[in-house]
Amino acid sequence: MSLFHRSRALWVAVLAIVLAMAVAACGDTKDDTETSSSGAPAATTDSGGAAANAGGDYRRGLTAIVMPKQLGNPYEELEDSGTVEAFRELGGNATIEGPTDAGASSQVPLLQSAIQKEPDAIILAANDPNAVAPVLKQAMSRDIRVVTQDSDAAPDARQVFINQATTEGIGEVLARMSKEVVPGGRGEIAVLSATANATNQNAWIRVLRERLATPEYSGLRLVKVAYGDDDDQKSFQETQGLLSAYPNLRAIVAPTTVGIAAAARYLSTSPKQGRVAVTGLGFPRQMKAFVKDGTSRVFALWNPKDVGYLGGYAAAALASGIITGAEGDTFRAGRLGEREVGANGEVVLGPPTEFTRENIDDFDF
Repeated sequence: MSLFHRSRALWVAVLAIVLAMAVAACGDTKDDTETSSSGAPAATTDSGGAAANAGGDYRRGLTAIVMPKQLGNPYEELEDSGTVEAFRELGGNATIEGPTDAGASSQVPLLQSAIQKEPDAIILAANDPNAVAPVLKQAMSRDIRVVTQDSDAAPDARQVFINQATTEGIGEVLARMSKEVVPGGRGEIAVLSATANATNQNAWIRVLRERLATPEYSGLRLVKVAYGDDDDQKSFQETQGLLSAYPNLRAIVAPTTVGIAAAARYLSTSPKQGRVAVTGLGFPRQMKAFVKDGTSRVFALWNPKDVGYLGGYAAAALASGIITGAEGDTFRAGRLGEREVGANGEVVLGPPTEFTRENIDDFDF
């Protein structure tokens, strides 16, 4: 081979190497999706919401709108603060928007407005499971992920539901505490609930009724389910009405933090204090004085902030394509660890804690 031909062959080889390096460099682009734990890029979801990122990491810069049952409710405020915390940890942003009342349809126009803002996710505690369903389905059709927490919507109108504890478990705890606070486990009890349409309240009351129909609880008789609409003053007045209408009442069971605090406040200065017990679901901080003065011997709750925190991570996992909401999906939920999606898209936080005079000083929420 001549010198000319050898030189030409060398330049062709060099040119081929340069072109190969250029192609490789063009393929080394990045987007705002974090790499997975294995080092491979974490893929995003397709338009149908399929989990193309199973086992991957969370996208950064996600946005969410968080909607409580109503603004100004201490339980909801604590719960939603957990959701905001989760998104902040993940480098995203969650804003709280909600109605001023807990009416069945009060969330609908706000949800319609939320859709127009095109967030990655909507996270809400539903006031009514069916009233919000059409607008939530509209959100999902626009590729917005929907998570319900604390109070569910119709299952086909969301991808994941964050349940504080199992419905059966909460209903069982309410029944057991009711029997415990009534002397001899025999007497009349009444329920002071939130709104008549509240999904979670109605589910727990249903289980309570089922337990009361068993031989173990045959000494208890449920005489009334009253509704305080998660309003302090109305719950206070409903307590007064229950005591007046049922002179033989032995306990008020309030599966709502607003209701139990209002009932305890009324009874603590009533002539029937000590004769009519208060139990249900409440904040340790609100109920501490009433436990120590004997108005309430035992009540229960979970940490609402953890409910919202878990809901935030679930929404981010959906929006990142880590899960689709199918049974068996798993995702990492920050300080709450690995979580699994159960049947019907339900993720359970855990069993409630029971508070008594012996342990109430150990809690401050």
